[in-house]
Amino acid sequence: MKKIVVFFVIAFLPLMLQADNDGNTFGAAGVLSNKNSEDLPEATLSSGMPLLENSSLLLQSGKYYEWEITSDGSQELALAGAEFLRAIWIDEIVINGIEIRPLGLDSIEFDEEGTVEISFLAIKPGTFRFGVPGRESQTIEITIQ
Repeated sequence: MKKIVVFFVIAFLPLMLQADNDGNTFGAAGVLSNKNSEDLPEATLSSGMPLLENSSLLLQSGKYYEWEITSDGSQELALAGAEFLRAIWIDEIVINGIEIRPLGLDSIEFDEEGTVEISFLAIKPGTFRFGVPGRESQTIEITIQ
């Protein structure tokens, strides 16, 4: 049991001692604070239209993000990107005011119009693809630094 605790502390110590833009450090609870959060541009899911105006996002490891994705219901569409979804820690997903706290996520499918809000902490650096499978114009590149 001690080995697990030691691993957890060592693995997450950089996140626990994250510094904000003013050089202030904050503890483990601070990574979820307003000082460390950012809203991403809203993504719109519509048949044949790009997911975002800009086809890429740049995120910072250790930063907390909130992202709204809205479908206009023009077609049943799924969003997938398992590598990206495994490079983040999902705090919660909100659908119609219902908060879901998953252990993991592989994809999100919209059968009709609606909005999902995903709140997450970017963790693993890298470049990932996220979007509608098989539709390059509806896929974005997400880079976590």
